Amino acid sequence: MRVLYQKIGRIWFNQTSVKRFAYLCFLGAILSVVISACAGSYSATEPEIKLRLVSFSVTKAAHDQIIPKFVEKWQKEHNQKVVFDQSYGGSVAQAADVISGKQEADIVHLALPLDVLRIQQAGLIKSSWQIRTPRNGIVSKSVAAIVTREGNPKKIQTWADLAKDNVQLIAANPKTSGIGIWELLAFWGSVTQNGGDEATALNYIAKVYQNAAVLTKDAREASDVFFQKAQGDVLITYENEVNLAEKTATKLPYVIPELNISIDNPVAVVDKNVDQHKTRKVAEAFVDFLYSSEAQREFAKLQYRPVNPTVTQEVISQYPPIQTLFTAQDLGGWDIIQTKFFNDGAIFDKVKANSKA
Repeated sequence: MRVLYQKIGRIWFNQTSVKRFAYLCFLGAILSVVISACAGSYSATEPEIKLRLVSFSVTKAAHDQIIPKFVEKWQKEHNQKVVFDQSYGGSVAQAADVISGKQEADIVHLALPLDVLRIQQAGLIKSSWQIRTPRNGIVSKSVAAIVTREGNPKKIQTWADLAKDNVQLIAANPKTSGIGIWELLAFWGSVTQNGGDEATALNYIAKVYQNAAVLTKDAREASDVFFQKAQGDVLITYENEVNLAEKTATKLPYVIPELNISIDNPVAVVDKNVDQHKTRKVAEAFVDFLYSSEAQREFAKLQYRPVNPTVTQEVISQYPPIQTLFTAQDLGGWDIIQTKFFNDGAIFDKVKANSKA
């Protein structure tokens, strides 16, 4: 090293001031790379590392089973303990907290791609997030379920029945909740994907939201209001949430409509935060683990529809068949959906102004 310094010194004193400046820039660049490399690898030498997971409300039961399996795997392979800081709530609100910095998520597992796109547009996630993970970033799926009271006294069997007089609906608010957005899109698509025009769809959803006694902040609160507090005649929720509610409350009849919406739940590494926290390697490993057969089986146990092809084939017979499954793309894609339905003054605001909730 001393010989190197001597050579650098001789070069330095034999050069013009312009060349000396160039050498300084060159050496500065080398030092920056070295320092960055050291900083980036610092957390790997620590016995413990924290990973911040922000997710939507109903995924907690699945992550409670998946996270310990990942922690054990990482400890065995890297001799490092991973401690998870977890947050669950309405997907729209969770995304807003990540964007504002209130929650410095390393990983987001949210109810719909629109919420991840919002975080991307805020500059926290790189635009390549959908191609850096399998299945375009979708890690879990579900469909919509219509849950009724015992004996189904209001005779609710189809989407159209939700607009009947004297039906009290428990639904979630699309301004705070992913299920609230999926519900509205399911209502709309039940008309437009079945041959109806948009005027008919608008009239239908206006009647449905007239029947909404309350709009909760997220799917879990909607389930609690319906199952625990016994309010409302009918609940619209995730198929997987019905399965979980049956374990903690009275089993109630439900219908999985044959015309249904594909509820696609994305996962993404929050690039800006993992780089600041020096957690990229472990965050990416956890995302990869969520797609593994081991993790996907845990999702399937809770009635999520898995995205891993192996697990899908293992459990496909356990799910009611869907005759017509439409997607957000069938409704125009997320940019159009946001502008058309959920921007200030758009369709939901107009319908909500005339509803009871």
